Amino acid sequence: MNKKQAVIYGLVLAVLATLVYLQFQHWRTFDWGRFVENTRDVRWKHVIHGIILTFIGYGIRAIRWKIFLRPVRKDVSARQLLSPTIVGFTGLALLGRPGELVRPYLIARRLNLTFSSQMAVWAVERIFDLGAFTVIMVSAIFLPSKLRAFAAENPVYFHWLHFAGYLLSGLVLGLFTIAMAVNYKGPAIANWVEREFSHWARNLGHRVAQRVREFAGGLNTIHGPWSFIQVAALSIAMWWLIAVGYKEVTHAYGASMQEMSVTRVLLLMGSSMVGSMLQLPGVGGGSQLATIEVLDKVFGVPREIAVSCGILLWLVSFIAIVPFGLLLAHRERLSLRKVVEESEQAEAEAST
Repeated sequence: MNKKQAVIYGLVLAVLATLVYLQFQHWRTFDWGRFVENTRDVRWKHVIHGIILTFIGYGIRAIRWKIFLRPVRKDVSARQLLSPTIVGFTGLALLGRPGELVRPYLIARRLNLTFSSQMAVWAVERIFDLGAFTVIMVSAIFLPSKLRAFAAENPVYFHWLHFAGYLLSGLVLGLFTIAMAVNYKGPAIANWVEREFSHWARNLGHRVAQRVREFAGGLNTIHGPWSFIQVAALSIAMWWLIAVGYKEVTHAYGASMQEMSVTRVLLLMGSSMVGSMLQLPGVGGGSQLATIEVLDKVFGVPREIAVSCGILLWLVSFIAIVPFGLLLAHRERLSLRKVVEESEQAEAEAST
């Protein structure tokens, strides 16, 4: 861990410690006995269903990346990409944000492609992820659904859900507009950025322009309307399966959580995604706290159940893949920390 990462993790730890302290100051009547009882009575069949659906999502990610690679490697199979995908998400769970680089780095190394090209694919993949989640979320907010019915009974939530729907739609539309501009005018935009920002800081203009060029190269992975439709459909299917997995985990707590429909858990997914910006490697923190807050404050779930469910959702969504990822890494003689160091070095070299 370098000095910059240590400072960032120190700040995250301080923020999370403050949030946890405030939570327990507010929850002085927290019943630990009830927490243990509810956790012990979890119906594990539903949890296993959630894990299976989450794992299917990793398989869909491998298939989607295969489609992205068609212009340069038509012969690659989804099976070849499954191992780097699993190991990559294991690295993310154990090592935090630096682990994001593991998957594109391993794919680039396995297929003898440039690391920068796979980072560009990763950036395009993030746009499709956000777009797919937005499509599902906006549909639940503005079309008849249990989430819309719940919001209609709570005017405050109704207002904020509509605001979130418009905000997400605007964000996706903005990203789509930027992507189209870079796709058609990438070199011109990169040259303009390099010229205009060169005096701000040493090599800043060059680094940003390089990212624009890489992103433009990544957009070439969408090589026709049919590819776009395939990737979009897979992305929506994957996020819907993740939502069903969340619902299965909540239903493991019995009657107190039976009202949690697939559309309602989209709020839990969104809060988890926002909270994951404050994560400690292998520990999490922000994701669990955000999920617990939504369960407690929005859906009125008893605090003890909310805490137990928030932790279990994190384990299913982020940690369940770790044993399989470590097994694959051991079989392929990979050290995750060494791979992270190599990927960070490759990223630095690509920026120069």
